[in-house]
Amino acid sequence: MYISLFSKLLRDSFRDLLPIIAVIVFFQLFIIQTIPGDWIDTTLGMGIVGVGLAIFLLGLEIGIFPVGENIARDFAKSKHLFWLLVFGFMVGFGTTVAEPALIVVAHKAADISSGRIDSTVLRLVVAFSVGFAILLGVWRILKGHPIHYYIISGYVLVVVTTFFAPKEIVGLAYDLGGVTTSTVTVPLVAALGIGLASSIKGRNPMIDGFGLIAMASLTPMIFVQIYGIFVYSFVEAKQVTALVTETIQPGGFTFSVNYLLKGLINTTLDVLPIVGIILFFQLAVLKKPLAGWRKIVLGFVLVILGLDAFIVGLEMGLFALGETMALELTSLNSNATIYAFAFLIGISTTFAEPALIAISKKSVEISDGRIHDLMLRSFVALGVGIGITLGAHRIIEGEQIHYYIIAGYALVILLTTFAPRYIIPIAYDSGGVTTSTITVPLVAALGIGLASNIPGRDPLIDGFGLIAFASLFPMLTVMFYGVVIDKLHIKSDSQIDHQYKGTEGIENPFRPKIGHSVLVDGKHEPDLAAELDLHFRALVVIVPKEKKELAVESAKNAGAAGVTILDAEGMGLSKFDNLFRVNHEVSDTVLIFLLPSHLINGVLEAIIHRLHINSTEDGIAFTFPINQLNGISLRQVDVFKDKLGEKSL
Repeated sequence: MYISLFSKLLRDSFRDLLPIIAVIVFFQLFIIQTIPGDWIDTTLGMGIVGVGLAIFLLGLEIGIFPVGENIARDFAKSKHLFWLLVFGFMVGFGTTVAEPALIVVAHKAADISSGRIDSTVLRLVVAFSVGFAILLGVWRILKGHPIHYYIISGYVLVVVTTFFAPKEIVGLAYDLGGVTTSTVTVPLVAALGIGLASSIKGRNPMIDGFGLIAMASLTPMIFVQIYGIFVYSFVEAKQVTALVTETIQPGGFTFSVNYLLKGLINTTLDVLPIVGIILFFQLAVLKKPLAGWRKIVLGFVLVILGLDAFIVGLEMGLFALGETMALELTSLNSNATIYAFAFLIGISTTFAEPALIAISKKSVEISDGRIHDLMLRSFVALGVGIGITLGAHRIIEGEQIHYYIIAGYALVILLTTFAPRYIIPIAYDSGGVTTSTITVPLVAALGIGLASNIPGRDPLIDGFGLIAFASLFPMLTVMFYGVVIDKLHIKSDSQIDHQYKGTEGIENPFRPKIGHSVLVDGKHEPDLAAELDLHFRALVVIVPKEKKELAVESAKNAGAAGVTILDAEGMGLSKFDNLFRVNHEVSDTVLIFLLPSHLINGVLEAIIHRLHINSTEDGIAFTFPINQLNGISLRQVDVFKDKLGEKSL
């Protein structure tokens, strides 16, 4: 069932990796002018990255996204406000405290502070701040407050605390805002926000559903700086540690079964807190069985396998090579080369970030097709490239980071007043999802490599901060993208669909009877009580076969009780010559739905908007009336009655 979807995701994954490969090959061959000795391992590793990314995204589609949205809807219906807030806090705290990137950065923080900061305490502070952010974000959705009030207030607090925080903490605190939103956390948090906003009357999933990730990226900067002020004021230095740079030194990767198993165990441990939180709140608080638990389990297993393969592939094919290149480029004494590499590597790595891919898919779906997947990711990537380039310039010139960040925040606030409301939460979230599995290691290696090779720079103070730049500037470019959409008058699927509709179709004047028989004295007699006075219409949808599952799922969610699926061959006839010379291959799927008239428009629009048929012209959908209808089962009749009752409420 999921083979065609996986094939599409696999193609997309390797397409997204091509920019990274092109940038690295160009700089390796034409700038550094050397061929890596382990290029075979690098090539194999990139292949594993592509497969792992496809498996990971498939798991998100069938496991994490549905469970996150369903549990949010269940909470919204249950009216358990207190437990909903607790759930939001636990999701943020539980998924952050074991984040691998946070553990690495926390150990570096202990070195920076000469023992003043305890790595475990720092992890708890960051995890608490993320939990608090999700709790506050859920409260915002419930109350319907505009997201920019919260974000702008947060920026003010970040700036205020920056002037009081020790200089050893500022760059680190800014970077922690980017590394805490992990690859698994982001899709679950996004699903929570969108599901909650979709279930509350008066909330817009596009405007209210996004923004949780932005808040989770903002609060660690405030909490860590406050914690740094405390420890540098009241805690004595316990030891003086030397700079440890082994983490960025190039070294060979040794693949082994033990390494693979260890990675699989670590990835499972990262995902288990999420599973435990979901099970506890679903079974103990909501007291409801986990609907479709087999698909959910399969989804989480695929996420674990895909993420583990993804990380193993990065270790084999990208991390070591990227770290080596960062150090070699910084030793060339060419600022223009460094800026070019920073800009291009920022753009290319962003395109392959799993968290951004997941968020962009949801953005397209929720925006009713107004936002284009590739365009959104392009503007995000542009922002990351600009941010990393500007951050590299700051390190080279030795300037203070907070001046850049304050200026960036001012631009964000300014653009917020001009950008369309629907793009603002997505723009804010873009800052958190861009600094994840691929970008962070390469960016961190570049920053510390620059600070290590430039006289007068402190790697532990000046080396941090690039991730903060990579998180800030996508907010600017995405809001600019929203302004461009409005200026170009790009229409949503609903608006395009409205243009397609001339006058409403004439309703079927006949009222077909849905007949059933009962056994009376050994004879089948018509059961007149089972007759329904309903208009029925047929909906026919022709789509590429890889989109079959999406179309059926959309129809089911809109109220369809059944479907007939046929394989079909599609061909253009403009250059048609000889039928017998055509290579016949099943390329399309025909879906036939028989629905009462009160459901037909909802199902039709759900399919059109989910597959973007009117905007991409990748499919055909049409309806026609039915005069006589037989064979509808009593079970389907009950479903139609229930749907009619729900519509009248």
